[in-house]
Amino acid sequence: MIMNQKHHHPDQPLSLSDRVFEELEEKILSGTIKSGEHLIELKLAAEMGVSRTPVREAIRMLEQKGFVQITPNRTAQVVGISMQDLDDIYDMRMRLEGLASNRAALHITEEQVKELTDILDLQEFYHMKNSIEPINELDSQFHAKIFEYSNSRTLQHTLTDLHHMIQRYRNISFHTSGRAKLAIREHREILEAIAKHDPVLAEELTVKHIAKAKENLFQLPDFASVKK
Repeated sequence: MIMNQKHHHPDQPLSLSDRVFEELEEKILSGTIKSGEHLIELKLAAEMGVSRTPVREAIRMLEQKGFVQITPNRTAQVVGISMQDLDDIYDMRMRLEGLASNRAALHITEEQVKELTDILDLQEFYHMKNSIEPINELDSQFHAKIFEYSNSRTLQHTLTDLHHMIQRYRNISFHTSGRAKLAIREHREILEAIAKHDPVLAEELTVKHIAKAKENLFQLPDFASVKK
């Protein structure tokens, strides 16, 4: 049955085809549905408890986003996220998240600084307990708050979409030895610059933070097999 409704705006009710699309997108991005697999309308309709029409529409939407490719015999083959896609997304994150931190440094309030500080304090608490999952969730919260505090709906929506697309790979990177500790330290430096209302330094540190995350992910010895 269709369950996933988290990746949409609450003031925009989802159609049935939208809900089917979101569930299939989530499975593709998480690796549950792997690159090279074929999406069979009749099978998916039965699994999701819907007719073939919303499934067909959802597959068309996935094709428009580049997640599936329609083969010559009209079947839908999953493409997923390629290495080139990941390279592009991380480069986009460097520029756009740097801009978001720059904007946040201009607009941040004391209350918002406290919210970010609380998130980092919790990250350090869970790091001492060697509990990676909560640290990873708080990492997403930290970035999401900066997007919000940039006071730019365009930046917030674009960066939220980019994070959603590569959540699986961010999780993989975060689970590598020593990365969580370094990421928390980098977050502290970014927050200090934002709290001091230094947009140039905040942007510079954010770009370095994303670059290190990308380098960490791409250097994993088993990454070639993980991405399949």
